[in-house]
Amino acid sequence: MRSLQIALPLLLAFASPSVFGDQVAFKNGDRLTGAIMKSDATSLQIATAIAGEVTVSWQEIQELHSDVPLHVVLADGKELVGSLATREGKLEIATGAGNSVEVSKERVVALRNDAEQLAYEKSQHRSLLHRWDGNLDAGFQLTRGNSKTRNFRFAFGAVRKVSRKELTLYAESIYSIDDVAGASPHVTANVNRGGARLDHDFTARLFVFANTDFMSDGLQDLNLRSVVGGGIGYHLIHRDNATLKLLGGINFTREDYVEIQRNLAAGQVGEELTLKLGKSTALLQNLAFFPDLTGSRGNYRTNFSLGTVTKIAKWLGWQNNFSDTYVTNPPAGKKQNELVFTSGLRLAFAH
Repeated sequence: MRSLQIALPLLLAFASPSVFGDQVAFKNGDRLTGAIMKSDATSLQIATAIAGEVTVSWQEIQELHSDVPLHVVLADGKELVGSLATREGKLEIATGAGNSVEVSKERVVALRNDAEQLAYEKSQHRSLLHRWDGNLDAGFQLTRGNSKTRNFRFAFGAVRKVSRKELTLYAESIYSIDDVAGASPHVTANVNRGGARLDHDFTARLFVFANTDFMSDGLQDLNLRSVVGGGIGYHLIHRDNATLKLLGGINFTREDYVEIQRNLAAGQVGEELTLKLGKSTALLQNLAFFPDLTGSRGNYRTNFSLGTVTKIAKWLGWQNNFSDTYVTNPPAGKKQNELVFTSGLRLAFAH
């Protein structure tokens, strides 16, 4: 028994370099030894013998070393397989037969060990119904007594990110009724909107996008606004706790009001911010500006949204959101702004 007690620590000591032999050196001088599992443009995951799986910031890494071959994905889409070393500030990938390739750390968008690569390849062959992260918001308010109102709200959002592509879907419907006899208007809110956007990363920072959006507003006499567009985006900030996207492009817009219909070409310039406020709360904000490029100069439309989401459980949260749609030239007698504030429970799902 005593021989076993002595031999076991020695066995683990000699085995650890092969199992946990990868090394990560940070800009502050710290070092971490383990087995590199995977990374993306923002973080690296490494399995250590003492602390288990640890996730570190990709930007804080100074050097990488791995004797075990890793799958390296570059910003231009090229994939290499080989062991890693850092020489003169660049990553050297030993691809075999005495050959090696040097690349800057900024060009690397993903690292995967064999197990993670196999899981990744399996995920690429799944149907469009897989790999979705989303949420459902639903609300109902009823008053009786001096006031008699009914308010309904439903919202849906989902994101599917596969490799360098990200597909976003959204929909929202708000409907309010004043049941008091003689109330005018009887319907006090009737807004419906939805859309989709596909982003494709060309580099760790640069991406192109295509989008389509639809909106109707009963009280503004808007039967349907249809928007189809696209452009170029830039990841200005891309960290674990904060992201900021800048977008610019053009679109075709068709507006069908009760009294007027118009088609126009418009620009589209905007930004999208996500910021984590502590462990359970996130702030979401976006602004889009659509100047009319074909009609009267000075006409434009803006969309603004600001909200927070606080996670209560893995599948449950609380959301608050303020949004404003502004149009410089609505039909005669209609207001330019459409302000909406919502608050309520949010159900999260993943598939």
